[in-house]
Amino acid sequence: MVLVTLTTDFGHKDYSISVIKAALLDQVEDVEIIDITHEISPYNPSETAYVLKNAYKAFPKGSIHIIGVESEFTPENIHLAMQLEGHFFIGADNGIFSLIKEDIKPEKIVAINIHNTVSSSFPVLDVFVKVAAHIARKGTLEVIGSPISKIKELTNVKPVISQDNNQIIGSVIYVDNYGNVITNITQKVFKEIGKSRPFTIHARTVKFRQIFTSYSQAIDFSQPKEQREEDGKKLALFNAAGHLELAVYKSNPNTVGSASSLFGLNYRDLISVHFE
Repeated sequence: MVLVTLTTDFGHKDYSISVIKAALLDQVEDVEIIDITHEISPYNPSETAYVLKNAYKAFPKGSIHIIGVESEFTPENIHLAMQLEGHFFIGADNGIFSLIKEDIKPEKIVAINIHNTVSSSFPVLDVFVKVAAHIARKGTLEVIGSPISKIKELTNVKPVISQDNNQIIGSVIYVDNYGNVITNITQKVFKEIGKSRPFTIHARTVKFRQIFTSYSQAIDFSQPKEQREEDGKKLALFNAAGHLELAVYKSNPNTVGSASSLFGLNYRDLISVHFE
């Protein structure tokens, strides 16, 4: 069985996803299709990379990951296929690949060159599915593309460290379904710079001086329920992906509010950590 995942910003209103799946079923024998998400914010490479790099390792090696975000083919946005840690990624050279691989050296990266054989107004359907079918048939990447060594790098999504190592300046890279705010400050960087020093996290007018290991750790369950501070309880923690996350306990963006709405934080807003 061949496993193909889909990560796009197409949403669910239109027919796009259904025709991609139909084409995969037609062109790839014995295929299983998994939706990672179709709710990426439009044209957002860092959000795409955050979701995909934290999802793909859960799938078996040999899986093929189609990325349908900012995928229109232009001279400045060519199409790539990458083999990384036994997985295959197909998408556009818009910085997503650099964020997925980070410091890992890919086994192969090629610039896809089959465009003259297809008439494409919908590259995910007309090009990416054909490349996925080729890979599924154990075809080599060199047949559908030319090897390249340099791809578009996105460096503005990395946190900045002050010269005196007393401050990390990061930003929001993702807001999840609960309105929790995920930053580009990783636990690894936090520990390396902080060295167990006291700290204050600044997010607009909100401050945090403690990081919890789980959402429920922020609640004092030894207190009677009617006396606990639960509703609207703000908290910071390192999430399962190892990123600093700002949250509100049991938030709901549609009713009681969330970290994003209550703190006024959205994509690319600054988050800073000051160490004493």
